Amino acid sequence: MPGESALLALIAGQPERLHLLRVVRDHGPEGAWIAAGFVRNAVWDALHGYIEPTPLSDIDVLYFAADNREPEADHAWERRLLEVCPEVPWSVRNQARMHLRNADRPYRDCADAMCHWPEICTAVAVRLCSESLELLAPLGIDDIWALRVRPTEHFRAKPDIYRERIAAKNWPARWPKLRIEPL
Repeated sequence: MPGESALLALIAGQPERLHLLRVVRDHGPEGAWIAAGFVRNAVWDALHGYIEPTPLSDIDVLYFAADNREPEADHAWERRLLEVCPEVPWSVRNQARMHLRNADRPYRDCADAMCHWPEICTAVAVRLCSESLELLAPLGIDDIWALRVRPTEHFRAKPDIYRERIAAKNWPARWPKLRIEPL
């Protein structure tokens, strides 16, 4: 099964994604990552042989700033990114406050927060440091390469929410080779 270097090479080979990573590096929160579908969908598209990338409903930008957990800070970052790329649906979230929405204990960092996301294959992020790509995948990347969708440990305790999300996303309509683990 391909690994981290193959995933990073896949992202590096897509000029549109590299452009967005540069925008976030240069104009977004310090140390920010682009996560979820930005990475996951690129792999799934490649494994399905799609030439045109699947359009993204949003670009999930995450960062961790314990000193400013106000939602307005996220909105300010979104406005700043929109000034640079107004056509992009930016969604910026400080993971230092997301535990409140999820009724969890406070998260330690972005990796810890991602472990509380719904699916293992979604808990993946990349960022550009200088001109090198970095990967953050606290739950690994095997599920993405295996076209497997299954809940994180945290969402095994929330089967209704997981099932609703899977139904709403309807991923198999776009990626028919996916294997979705039921709960």
